[in-house]
Order: sequence, then C-alpha cells, then structure tokens
Amino acid sequence: MPQIATAVVGAGAFGRNHVRVVSKSERARLAAVVDPDRERAASAAGGMCPVYGSVEELIAAGGIDCAIVAAPTSLHAKLGCQLLEAGIDVLVEKPIAAAPGEARELIATAERRGRVLQVGHLERFNPAIAAVKKITRQPMFFEIHRLSVFSPRSLDVDVVLDLMIHDLDIVLDLTGEWPEEVRAAGLSILSGKVDIANARLAFPGGCIANLTASRVSTERVRKLRMFQPRQYITVDYQRQDAAVFSVSEKRQIGFETLAVESDEPLRLEVEAFFDAVISRKPTAVTGEQGLWALEAAFAILGKIEEHSRRVARQLETSA
Repeated sequence: MPQIATAVVGAGAFGRNHVRVVSKSERARLAAVVDPDRERAASAAGGMCPVYGSVEELIAAGGIDCAIVAAPTSLHAKLGCQLLEAGIDVLVEKPIAAAPGEARELIATAERRGRVLQVGHLERFNPAIAAVKKITRQPMFFEIHRLSVFSPRSLDVDVVLDLMIHDLDIVLDLTGEWPEEVRAAGLSILSGKVDIANARLAFPGGCIANLTASRVSTERVRKLRMFQPRQYITVDYQRQDAAVFSVSEKRQIGFETLAVESDEPLRLEVEAFFDAVISRKPTAVTGEQGLWALEAAFAILGKIEEHSRRVARQLETSA
C-alpha cells in the first residue's frame, strides 16, 4: 500500500515532534512542512521534504493525503477548515479550537466534506491511562495535578486550555457524563492569562473531580488518582505506571501494579490517526469529544472569571 503523504503545519517545538514521528512511521511519508517562517520550516524538515510558507501554497502544490495542525490554537479552526475543504484529512492538536463556535465549524466542515478529523488529546494514548480505562467501572472521585515549570510556550491561552484540558478530556471519557456543577478559581501570575487554576466538577452519577493545573510550579507533576467502589487507582503520566489498591468484602487490602507496555503517546496518537485515514472509521478522539473538553474548559474559565469579580468586589468593600 502506498505511504500516506502527510504534511505538518506548524514548525514550533511540538510541530518538530510531529515531524520526527511522521518521518519514522512505516505507513506515512513526510510530504511537507508548513510555517510562515520558511527558515524554521526548513530547519524542521531537515531536507526530508518540501517546505511552504502557507496552507494555501501547500494546497496549490497538491499531493497531500492528510495534515497535522500544530500551529497556535488561534489558527486551528481556520487552517483546519482550509485543509478539510481541500479534501485533506486533519489531525488538529488540542485544544480543538480557540472557542466552541470555531470547533463546531471544524466538525461541520469535516462532516460535509467526508473527511477524518481527529483531536490530539495526547493523554488518551498514554499506555497507563489505556490500562486504567480497562478496569474503570464507576469512578466516584478524581484528584488530579498537572504542574509545569514556567515556559514562554503556549502563553496565547490560559492554563486551563494549555494544561488542564488534558485531564478534563480524561475525566469526561472515563465518566461518560457532563458535569452538572462547576466551581473554579484561578490567578494570573507571570502572564496576562490564568496561570494557575483549580476546578471542582460534580457529575450526575455522584462523581466528583478536583483538578489543579499550574504553569508556575517549581517542579513538573503529572498525576491522577481515582477512587471507585472498593478501589483506589493511582497514575503517574510521566512514568507511565499505574497501581491499584483494592479492598475485598472481608476488608483485606490488595495491591496490584497494572501491566503497562511503555510507548510514546505521540507516536500512538499519530498512528491512530493513520488508522482512521486508511480505514475511514471513526477516530480515536473525535471532533465531538474535542468540543466536549473545550466546552468544559470554557465553563471553568467562566467560573474563574466569576470568582475573580467576586474577590475584587470584596476587596473594594474592605478597602
């Protein structure tokens, strides 16, 4: 079978990772790298393929089967729709778009043009999460921390869209429900956006999820803890390991380390996209699922804004 001609749109840090993964895939051929900065595009391509300064140039050149959009979030909908309209399947990095309306436009375009649209929620492909999903029955409580050392990367979006959205997607996937109550607070520390946030989600089935995300931490932390009847499950995203503490009917405590076959989540994500491109079956993370996570993130940002206004009024009153 011919290799899938794949373009990477965006030659920043994450775009370069996609270039690396695509170039190593046995089923794909790195066919182009696109970036307004042609020197950066050429550097990322490393002589392996042509480079273009725009999606318009890429489409005009032709010969592309699919594209990975790793450009800034504000451009996801515009670039994704251009590619889909040209008959090109698209993997768009998370978040799916900068706003829910833009995400709906992407989804509608993919449906109308009969193209594949996958959203790059990377942690779905973390082998530890895949192992936990197999034993998830009735989640009742989540405690999740995602902390990063400050970096100038992704400052065009709040920490909720940058970091927390990974865990929102996992919680929504494991519960299969939409939260009936959202509470949240957040602060801007080193940027003009929210840099640290905490959210509490309550679901109709009784599950509570407490999520904390920060990009002003002194350490990098990626941990999830989940409780369900008679079980406590802990996951370290970075180490790709998961452990289960179980309580029997006789109140005996058992411990088990889940079998996890370590692999690079990005490679698994991209290969899942190629599966969908070849089979034309639903993608591993659909546009609708990407929209769900985005809408949850916007609900949290709305509550953060409400909380900030309330605090500001209290400060004015006490001044």
